[in-house]
Amino acid sequence: MWIQESRLRWLSPRRRDKRWFLRLAICSSSIVFGTLIVLYLAELGPWKVDPPVPNAFAWQEFAALDGYYNGVRNLVPYLDHTPQNGYNRSLPLKAELTGLAKMPPLDPVKFDPFPDHTMRQHGNEYHSVTQCFLDEDETVAVPDVYVYPGLPQYHPEPLFGSYDELGMREDLCFDRFGRYGPYGYSYDDNLREHGLLNFPKDKTFGKLVGKDTEHEGSEKVFEQAGYTNWTGVDWKNAQQRCFEKNKAMFADEQPAGMQRVQRHAFVLRTWADYTYDQHQILAMRAMVSELALKSGGEYDVHLLVHIKNDTIPIWADEDVYQKTLQEAVPREFWNISTLWSVQQMKMYYPGPFSENFANMVDSSAHRVYRSAHFPLQWFSQQHPEYDFFWNWEMDVRYTGHYYELTSKVSEWTKKQPRKGLWERNRRFWIPEHDGTYQNFTTNVFQDTEVDDKKSNDYQQSGPLPIWGPVPYRGDDGLVPPSNGTTPPSSYEDDRYEWGVGEDADLIVFNPIFDPTQTNWVFRNDVTGYDLTLPIPPRRAAIITLSRMSKRLIDTMHEEVWHHKHTMFPEMWPPTVCLHHGLKAVYAPHPVYFDRDWDMDFLNQALNHPNHPEESPFGWGEHNLLGSTFYYNSVFSGRMWRRWLGFIEGKKEGKGGQGGRMREEAGAGRMCLRGMLLHPVKFEKELEN
Repeated sequence: MWIQESRLRWLSPRRRDKRWFLRLAICSSSIVFGTLIVLYLAELGPWKVDPPVPNAFAWQEFAALDGYYNGVRNLVPYLDHTPQNGYNRSLPLKAELTGLAKMPPLDPVKFDPFPDHTMRQHGNEYHSVTQCFLDEDETVAVPDVYVYPGLPQYHPEPLFGSYDELGMREDLCFDRFGRYGPYGYSYDDNLREHGLLNFPKDKTFGKLVGKDTEHEGSEKVFEQAGYTNWTGVDWKNAQQRCFEKNKAMFADEQPAGMQRVQRHAFVLRTWADYTYDQHQILAMRAMVSELALKSGGEYDVHLLVHIKNDTIPIWADEDVYQKTLQEAVPREFWNISTLWSVQQMKMYYPGPFSENFANMVDSSAHRVYRSAHFPLQWFSQQHPEYDFFWNWEMDVRYTGHYYELTSKVSEWTKKQPRKGLWERNRRFWIPEHDGTYQNFTTNVFQDTEVDDKKSNDYQQSGPLPIWGPVPYRGDDGLVPPSNGTTPPSSYEDDRYEWGVGEDADLIVFNPIFDPTQTNWVFRNDVTGYDLTLPIPPRRAAIITLSRMSKRLIDTMHEEVWHHKHTMFPEMWPPTVCLHHGLKAVYAPHPVYFDRDWDMDFLNQALNHPNHPEESPFGWGEHNLLGSTFYYNSVFSGRMWRRWLGFIEGKKEGKGGQGGRMREEAGAGRMCLRGMLLHPVKFEKELEN
């Protein structure tokens, strides 16, 4: 979810009679899930609780997977790799460590996810890319990332999604030195004192990270990458110089046979009192380097900074703006930051906003918790030069290369046909259960025919199958559908052709579900529509991490500005796509679990709940606590901190797991495939 604002509160008294069941749902779910998460934390860890706590969920009986924690001393070539998963047909393999060498048996190599050495020269189809540098004198090159060409033996397989389907590499892994070393990780104080690293010695940063962790063989990264001078880098100027060098490939008019390259704004959603530790700054350097500079200006990275103090007139006085900016953001990122406030959004999107169907947090439509899309819509109107806008949350981490992730996801979604797309979007693709994605597509098509005919004891929001814009009563005031959203043929006559080669207007990283088939507490947070008519059909995707086209975000802006329509942030972009016939796609990126789930059980629990209350997008959300990507995942943060070499669990007083001594005594530091991890709420070692 986007920036958290306040705890849930009772609805206003005038709605007490109409909304009592919603209040009950909120209070009950808060108590139940608070209790369940405590139980889960007690059970998830390798340490034990005394006295033992009974398992609260059936999935807690599945065996834990510990192959993630095998490290670089246990590397094998991909063809020799055996995943630990038994998929509950039998017990998973024991991740036994035998015959370990002192040093990693494989050497790190440079990872280059770009199409070729000129990055975009496919024959004469695209322009070649001119190299970009960090400094104006072009003496400091952008560093490369290094990977190990293999996997630790027994590294588990993901349960959702697929590297191969998305066109990503699955035969290599990233350790903390190869991934972050080129950006300043494990640089020592000597380098800092010689001006090669702008992590100041102060209470914010303390000692430099990485030097005190297990590091056998890490010198081979720096022998190849060297050390980069990160002092005084101006990211805005570096990005602008890179764009100017390569602007021909972004021009609207292209020579015959050449294709224009589209531009992306990669927007980090942060706020004034956010704590930027060294790990976060390393991640941000990686984003700018890999997305903007290595691509030749295909991306620009921005920080969109929420100033929570609405009394500061950041829109009225340049001196006030600059002072506020410098207090809110590290110096390194001043020039790529844009400030906004709720008060500013109230002026940009003036009310009145009419009554809503259900205001679950009892706050105004402008508060960030209910309308986090407002500032991104405003930002997009200030930057018409971009074709796409990525909404990136500050509690997301990625162990892999950013350009590989974003480019491959973009390419894959562009290839997807529209037929059956909304129906595929609503499910998790489980390769071990469903087979190939083509087989999954066929199965969904067959199930859709069944779902369309059977009766349900709750109302479905919208027709099945969905084909083009979905109208609803009272939609006369809607923005007219965009060109290209009307199906060129009937659903029956289409041969999975419409939509192929069409850029996705919305890319999300969790299924796009129908809220009416869940008890998700925000399913009725719909504002500005006629309350005398049925609530409009809608869709939602948990976690606002997404890519939005200019076409989509302009339509969202018009809906809010002209028609005063809005919804809860995780529901608004998918619903605008539904109403206007825009192309929305759930990208099946690899998602890992901490346990060896039974595949039939997993499919039933997540894709075919028996009742709305059992949906994973409601009270069944406990099923995703042990995943690497969900709004309330516990496993994601633990995985990240273990990968960084920290001890997890010391606070529980049982000695914890991981850390330097255990890594040195075992298989060394962790080495993971590219994993999208959410949420990661802190990056430090727990203390007793």
